[in-house]
Amino acid sequence: MSTTPAHDPASHDPESARLIEQSLDSVREALAGLRYGHVGLTVHEGRVVQIDVTEKRRFKNN
Repeated sequence: MSTTPAHDPASHDPESARLIEQSLDSVREALAGLRYGHVGLTVHEGRVVQIDVTEKRRFKNN
């Protein structure tokens, strides 16, 4: 999987670039607050439309 598309439409469209940055900021925020778990992205027509965060809490048995 390539992280750099051959043609990046955001490089020509300031609105797309803004939306991508906004999505990346939201993902960074989700990751920053997560200790154990996962972050899932839902993408529709090339845009992030939903971020799911599942947090696991682990307890020690005393």
